[in-house]
Amino acid sequence: MKKLLVLSLFLLFYFFASAQSDSIQIKGAQLIITPIQHGSLVLEYNGKTIYVDPYGGGESYGSINDPDLILITDIHGDHLHKETLQSLNLEGADFIAPAAVKEQLGEMNLPVPEVKVLANGAQTTWEGINIEAMPMYNLPETADSRHPKGRGNGYILNFDGTRLYISGDTEDIPEMRNLKNIDVAFVSMNLPYTMDIHQAAAGVLAFKPAIIYPYHYRGSDVEAFKKNVESQNSNIEVRLRKWY
Repeated sequence: MKKLLVLSLFLLFYFFASAQSDSIQIKGAQLIITPIQHGSLVLEYNGKTIYVDPYGGGESYGSINDPDLILITDIHGDHLHKETLQSLNLEGADFIAPAAVKEQLGEMNLPVPEVKVLANGAQTTWEGINIEAMPMYNLPETADSRHPKGRGNGYILNFDGTRLYISGDTEDIPEMRNLKNIDVAFVSMNLPYTMDIHQAAAGVLAFKPAIIYPYHYRGSDVEAFKKNVESQNSNIEVRLRKWY
């Protein structure tokens, strides 16, 4: 009976853990996408695990492999979260981040190896995955903007021809609207930090990703966002997943 109970609990845990993840087929391999919390997600591909903006505490990553790569978009605490980073096994993890993030990482006294700095528009290749840093910023551009242009990065990752876009904290900026051939996108939408669901829908309808995940959406009506986008372009699939 005890063994049966343990097995049942394991299967229940596995079901809920796996139910949070999506799988996308790419040239014989699976890209596994796992929402974590707020603006954080995990990408797994070809035996490599990528954490994006680790947040929510180490317990949020308990059933996931340790990171091989950590991407950080910006300096704010919901993206560069010291407590979560301190609770993770960072041994062997590479970091890619904007210069402002590297500077703050250096002040945190974390066991972080060398950080690869990417400025907006710069590219690098990591384990065969091309990674491009994209602008992310608020409109209109002002001196006191929460997210000034050039400080933070969105990212485009190319997984063997499948292009995945992570917006970071941005509004529907021209650089996002002009994106081409995006297969999977993660787009933020929460005022006053990024944009509302109508701005986000307008941006998504402009660059036409095949699959869009609303994320970083605390307080937003993502069901209304989904209806708005899919009613105007049925070729765009809006996937609503649990980040909160």
